[in-house]
Amino acid sequence: MAAALALLAGCLAGKNVVTWPAPEGERLSADYTLRVNGLPAAVYSCRVSAMPFNQVWPGYQRPLDQTELAGFAYWSMSGPVTVEVHSRRPFQSVAVRPLSRGIRWQVKGRRIRFRLDRPGPVTVELDGPRNALHLFADPPESEVPKAGDPDVLYFGPGVHRPGKIQLRSGQTVYVAGGAVVYTAIDGRGVSNVRILGRGVIDTSEFERGQGGGSIRLSGSTGVKIEGVILRDPDVWCLSAFGCRNLDISRVKLIGLWRYNADGIDICNSQDVTIRDSFVRSFDDAVVLKGLKSRQQSFDARPVRNVLAAGLVIWCDWGRALEIGAETSAPEISEVAFRDIDVIRNTHIAMDIQHGDRAAVRGIRFEDIRVEVDDSNPQPLLQKEPGETYRPRPEANYLPQLMVIVIRRNRYSADTERGTVRDVLFRNIAVTGSRLPPSSFTGLDAQHDVRGVTIQNLRFNGRPVTGAEAAGLRLGTFVEAVRFVENEL
Repeated sequence: MAAALALLAGCLAGKNVVTWPAPEGERLSADYTLRVNGLPAAVYSCRVSAMPFNQVWPGYQRPLDQTELAGFAYWSMSGPVTVEVHSRRPFQSVAVRPLSRGIRWQVKGRRIRFRLDRPGPVTVELDGPRNALHLFADPPESEVPKAGDPDVLYFGPGVHRPGKIQLRSGQTVYVAGGAVVYTAIDGRGVSNVRILGRGVIDTSEFERGQGGGSIRLSGSTGVKIEGVILRDPDVWCLSAFGCRNLDISRVKLIGLWRYNADGIDICNSQDVTIRDSFVRSFDDAVVLKGLKSRQQSFDARPVRNVLAAGLVIWCDWGRALEIGAETSAPEISEVAFRDIDVIRNTHIAMDIQHGDRAAVRGIRFEDIRVEVDDSNPQPLLQKEPGETYRPRPEANYLPQLMVIVIRRNRYSADTERGTVRDVLFRNIAVTGSRLPPSSFTGLDAQHDVRGVTIQNLRFNGRPVTGAEAAGLRLGTFVEAVRFVENEL
């Protein structure tokens, strides 16, 4: 009985679902209210990019008139649920993404009602992507540490401001549902640590470069990150440098609007799994890199044995699934991006941008579903403070689908370039009115792209069986590219 009363004190529990009230003083959405199986679920406010307009000079923060407020809500579910969204503004059209989930909805007045048969992230868009609602449904928690354990930093429901958290080995950080923790978490040379929960880690109170992102790991091993929501990082949101044995699952990245706000960056690390997560980033969403830095460089370590699977990606500026642009490592190999929905993308959906010395090989993009709008905002760079976003409608802009390129770029740190070998694009499904173009380009005879298989590429369900039909430009120093319709 005592345990049940304690549970109800911090959450609302009904048939198949648990929700948590928002902490007092936490800013909620002005656009939406939400019920899940009849229970109210708090709709939080988050700042996101309103336009693909970027700048690269230091000491300058992105002005707020380039952003907008969106909403997000979360709950846990142990069976099917009915979701009811009430919009405070009128609307004409509804989209619930990813489209691959085949969610059917009903509209009555300003209410949208639909059923979710299983956990996972979905977005609700009314009259397009502006001011969207992001919904994060998780299974019930399986690992809840005890408050008072000396090895646990336990944050229960409410608002917490612990300052920057420096992890130590063997430690667990737990963020309960209904908690908002204003912090940045840093782990240097630690092992066997966990960051768990269903609540929110918010890094908005750090100036750019002061927090180091919501979670930053370096030289660490045996790290588990599960369930938490990461909001408004000052730079890259979740990053790992020179790490091993990382398990990242069911994380939700939202409210990334500042310059350099990448989603998940895995750098010179091995044996990494990223599963069942949602990333809405301003800059690159999920990216693998080899970095060479002046202090504590890990560029002698490879990027190897990395799996990113079961993801939903919304990328407001950069590339959705990327290797590069920095590739300072002996090799980048045994990498798989699998079972991923790219619901919005601005530059490139799948990208190998090879600017340094690594031998890039054994790369798999499998079961990737890319949604393409009829109209796509053109990404532009802001050249001076005060400049406004002025895209050219006549450009009829369309993001790219698959890109492989070897060339020196502005981020290159090595004098030598590398190679690309054995890349598979398999079961790539594009939905939209136009098929995005693609391109593969090598550098020279010693630094070339060789051995790319495109298997079962489909556009609106129809097979695409050749470079011309795919809009694929094959540049110089590219060999052994083949299209395969059936299974190998």
